[in-house]
Amino acid sequence: MNETNLGLLNRRLARLLMYILLIAGGLVMIIPFAWVLSTSLKSGQFVLTMPPQLIPNPANLDSYRRIFEIYPIGRMLFNSLFVAVATTIGQLITCSMAAYAFARLKFRGQKYLFFVYLATLMVPFQVTITPLFIMMRIFGWINTYQGLILPGVFSAFGTFLLRQSFLSIPTEYEEAAYMDGASPLTIFLQIILPLSKPALATLSVFAFMGSWNAFMWPLFIVRDEILMTLPVGLATLQGRWLTEWNLVMAGTVITVLPMLLLYLVAQKYLVQGYVMSGIKG
Repeated sequence: MNETNLGLLNRRLARLLMYILLIAGGLVMIIPFAWVLSTSLKSGQFVLTMPPQLIPNPANLDSYRRIFEIYPIGRMLFNSLFVAVATTIGQLITCSMAAYAFARLKFRGQKYLFFVYLATLMVPFQVTITPLFIMMRIFGWINTYQGLILPGVFSAFGTFLLRQSFLSIPTEYEEAAYMDGASPLTIFLQIILPLSKPALATLSVFAFMGSWNAFMWPLFIVRDEILMTLPVGLATLQGRWLTEWNLVMAGTVITVLPMLLLYLVAQKYLVQGYVMSGIKG
């Protein structure tokens, strides 16, 4: 075997090994979700049978029917969707405006202010939750949609992500627009934002997922069941029916499926957003 064939064989073996590792990693990641889905399709008497059955026999949708009958899952689903959409829209507005200011507008102390703003990423949410709660109580927003949504519409990470994307846009477009008499607001709305669609889509996915999966803040701010989001409702579901794991797993599937569908739809934009928002000084 000559050297060329040996090199080709080594590359093929390396690629085969990589595929095997990726498939094994994918199986490890998907097994927990497969078990959750399997348990949600079982009747109560078959949930804890030994040996465990990954494929339910018989399979049925009784757990999903029961959970909608005995628990306000529909209302919680609406709350999660409403809060996540409102939070996402708020982050797109605030982060895009702040990112444009940091990326294009020149003012004294710009870089230092941006570094201070970025440093807030190192502050754990647990540290700020008490002052946030006190602020919401002063505003009278405890147990309201405003209290659920407004603290999440500001994001230092989202500002950083969009700033990096804006910096990758050539300034020649803006200079040409300035020569045609366009204002900074016109340039921002008609040039910067349309050219940053992948980064905006990436931020949308991150913001939506973060709000949808949020647990601690909704647990603190909401008292009434009618305002609970799915993660909080699922926690109370587990506490109410400790032995009916098929109901708990049905609620988990209902919570996870929208995120899975969102990722499948937006994965192309996620990759483009990461590429466009690469680190730039």
